[in-house]
Amino acid sequence: MTTAPVQSAPHAPAPAPDLDLDPYELATPWADELNRDVEEFDARAEFPWEKWRTIRRSGILTVPFDTRYGGRGGTLTDTMRALEGLGYTCRDAGLGFSASTQIVSVGVPLQAFAREELKSRYLPRIVSGELVTAHAITEPDHGSDAMNISTTARRDGDAYVIDGGKMFITNAPIADLFLLYVRTGEPGPFGLSVFLVERDTPGLVVGEPLAKMGLRTSPLSEVTFDRLRVPASHRVGQEGAGFLILDHVMKREILFSFSLTLGEMSHRLERVIHQARTRRQFDQPIGRFQAVSHRIADMKIAVETSRKWLTDTGAKVEAGQDTAIDIAATKTVVSEANKSTALDAVQIFGGQGYLTGTGIERDVRNAVGGTIYSGTSEIQRNRIAALLGL
Repeated sequence: MTTAPVQSAPHAPAPAPDLDLDPYELATPWADELNRDVEEFDARAEFPWEKWRTIRRSGILTVPFDTRYGGRGGTLTDTMRALEGLGYTCRDAGLGFSASTQIVSVGVPLQAFAREELKSRYLPRIVSGELVTAHAITEPDHGSDAMNISTTARRDGDAYVIDGGKMFITNAPIADLFLLYVRTGEPGPFGLSVFLVERDTPGLVVGEPLAKMGLRTSPLSEVTFDRLRVPASHRVGQEGAGFLILDHVMKREILFSFSLTLGEMSHRLERVIHQARTRRQFDQPIGRFQAVSHRIADMKIAVETSRKWLTDTGAKVEAGQDTAIDIAATKTVVSEANKSTALDAVQIFGGQGYLTGTGIERDVRNAVGGTIYSGTSEIQRNRIAALLGL
C-alpha cells in the first residue's frame, strides 16, 4: 500500500488563462506535446506527468472557476467546449479523463458549497493543477448505490472520525486532495456528508494502482479509512447535505467527461472518413461499398445525436431545470455511441485497426469504461424507467 504519490505535480504556478481564446481551442496549440508517446504510456499504464504540465499550461483546468481563484470565469457550456476540444485534440483518453476528474471532483463542489476559508486555501492550487484531486464515492459493496454508503463519520468534539473504504477512485494514486462522501446519519438522502481531506492525513491509506482494460494512463485505486480524523471545518456544506452536493457534482461529471468523449468520437469519424476515401480494394475506395458507407453514415448520426443530447442537457442544467431523465439519457446515448463507433472504426480499418499502432483498438478499450463509470447503462435505464413511473 502507498501513502504518497510517486511524483507530485510541479509547484510552479500555471500561466494566467487567455480569456480571449475560444475554450474549444485551448488544447489545440499543445497537440504535439499531448500526443507524444501515447502508445508507450498506455502500454506501461503510466500517468504522464509531463503532459499534466501541458494540461496546466493550456488553461483547461481554469475554465469554470472564478477569476479570484485564478480561474477563467467560464460557464458550464464553456467547460464542456474546452473538454470537447481536448477530446478532439488529445489521443490520450486517460489523461483527458484525469483532467475532467480534476475539474469536477473537488474544485466544482468547493466553489459551490464550501466555506470561503476552504476555497481561498485550496482552490487556487486546484485551479492551477498544482494539487491533483479525486472524489471518493464508490464502495466495494455498493457501487453506484449512493443511498446506502457504509463508510461512516462520527462526530468527536471539533472533528469527525471516519472509518470504511472506497473503490475504483480515479486519480487516487496521484491525488493530493480527496473529497469523501460518507454517512453521518441514517441511510438515505439526508444521511450523507462531504469532507475535504489531504492525502497525508493519518488514517487515510491509498492502495496500489489497479490494472485495467482502458483509460490506462488515468490511475485508480482503493482508498481506505481507519480512524481518520478530519476537522469539522473541513466539512463541505452542512451535515446531511451530501446528496445535494453529489447530485450537483454528478450532473457535471457526466456532462464534462462525455464532452471529452464527443471530441474523441468526432476525431475518430474524421479518421474513418479519410480511411474510406484512401484505402482501395477491388480497384476502388472502400467508401464506395454500401456496407462501408452506411456504417460511416450511422457513425455520423451517432456523433451528432450525442452532440444534441449534450448541448440540450447542458443548457437545461445551466437554466436550473429538472434534468434527471436528461442526464441519464445523455450518459447512456453518448457512452454507447462511443463504444459502437469505436467498434465500427476497427471494422473499417480492418487488420490495421486490430493493431495497436493505429490507436483504434485502444479506442475500443477506452470506450468500454464509459458504459460502466458514473453509473452503468443498466442503472441509467432503471432511473429513466422509475422517473416515468414504471
